Amino acid sequence: MSEKRVLVFDFGASSGRAMLGKFNGETISLEEIHRFENNPVKLNGTFYWDIYRLFYEVRQGISKAVLAGGFDSIGVDTWGVDFGLIGTDGALLESPVHYRDERTKGMIEKALMLLPRERFYKITGNQFMDINTVFQLVSLQRKRPHMLKNAQTLLLMPDLFNYLLTGVKKSEASIASTTQMMNAVNKKWSDTVLDTLKLPKRLLTEIVPSGTIVGKLSDSICNDLNAPKADVIAVCGHDTQCAVAAVPTEEKDFIFISCGTWSLFGTELDEPLINPVSEALNLTNETGFGGTTTFLKNIIGLWLIQESRRQFRREGTELSFAELEKLALAAEPFQSFINPDAPEFVPEGDIPERVREFCKRTGQHVPESVGEVMRCIYESLALKYRQAFEEIKICTGREYRTINLIGGGTKDGLLCQMTANACNCSVTAGPIEATAYGNAAIQLIAAGAIPDIKTARKIIAESDSVKTYTPDNAEAWEAAYERYREFQD
Repeated sequence: MSEKRVLVFDFGASSGRAMLGKFNGETISLEEIHRFENNPVKLNGTFYWDIYRLFYEVRQGISKAVLAGGFDSIGVDTWGVDFGLIGTDGALLESPVHYRDERTKGMIEKALMLLPRERFYKITGNQFMDINTVFQLVSLQRKRPHMLKNAQTLLLMPDLFNYLLTGVKKSEASIASTTQMMNAVNKKWSDTVLDTLKLPKRLLTEIVPSGTIVGKLSDSICNDLNAPKADVIAVCGHDTQCAVAAVPTEEKDFIFISCGTWSLFGTELDEPLINPVSEALNLTNETGFGGTTTFLKNIIGLWLIQESRRQFRREGTELSFAELEKLALAAEPFQSFINPDAPEFVPEGDIPERVREFCKRTGQHVPESVGEVMRCIYESLALKYRQAFEEIKICTGREYRTINLIGGGTKDGLLCQMTANACNCSVTAGPIEATAYGNAAIQLIAAGAIPDIKTARKIIAESDSVKTYTPDNAEAWEAAYERYREFQD
């Protein structure tokens, strides 16, 4: 077969990139052709994504892809929950607000006064998090109702980029499932959630399956950039689901950690798992490729390390991630632990000082040096993974032989080894570019170049390599886990 070429846009919370995926019939190769920063902007107290700059970078990526030989289709994946509001004239009313903005504080409690938690969870199967789209909308409804009144359409981030590329408004299923407004079973917007919370359903567009061809690249972009009239495909818009599509395993029952700014720890199921136990454990059901359910726990991930590094830089100490890892490894083990998902660790700012305050408040050793702070973060993350691992096994009733760690976190050998130690389970790390592989594979499936996701995973396994970490010092980590659990409420 002739080579198929797909253009992947993968947006993370701190950077984005355009990659050319090339499929020769046997393997997929990825070539990064454009990388850019994703720097949010704080304006008048509100934290925004710089959508106009980001779309400029998309155009740059298209232009470079044309010069690199062209492409047959485009797919965009991003983080979840955030959205843009489109006015009656087809233009954005304002830049999308960042999920770390403080506008959602207290909104879960406001929503639960109208829709009880048990009923809410039974419909959506979503983990309750302040950042979820539904609570952002409850905030808008209460504090800035004119924004909803003046809007004609709400588009989640990948759907917004697809609209800017094609002029077509659709909602892709995986990203819709992050909103806490979609019925987890029938994959449609929930009238019960929207009506009970008095949110305008008129803003929402049709939900389409992952792999749907949304439309063609617009004439204006093609003319401006000399680009081909390529298909724009609604891949799994949520980057986590693109990454899950690329897990290089042939096992039906598998565990994954999609590790980046956030860590998504979960498994793939044929249907949602919604019951009192999963509700009590605050586990989420998201829609994956092919209508599968990704049953997982959202955990703050490398954000704690990334933001700590930024704080050390603000204080005048420039340290690479490798140097932070070495300092953590040299520090005394198991001195103190945090709950990585405690609310104080979500906003930007002085994470190391918040770590110290958490340890002081809970009567633990207070980490002072950079190494001690980083050791505390690393061990707490690994032990949080262990907790999620136990919770998922309780809910599914299954045992898992291996944890598949994918994404940027695979580059952090210390975290990979600590995860194996804490979970007392082998960890396979890779591919690093799981999200991009998944994005490319879904485009290739939509084009008929790859028959199904099972074949795609086998091709990805043959296209990249993984590294295996085996557990060590299990007894000490088991004792640490028992201590760690004391500080998780």
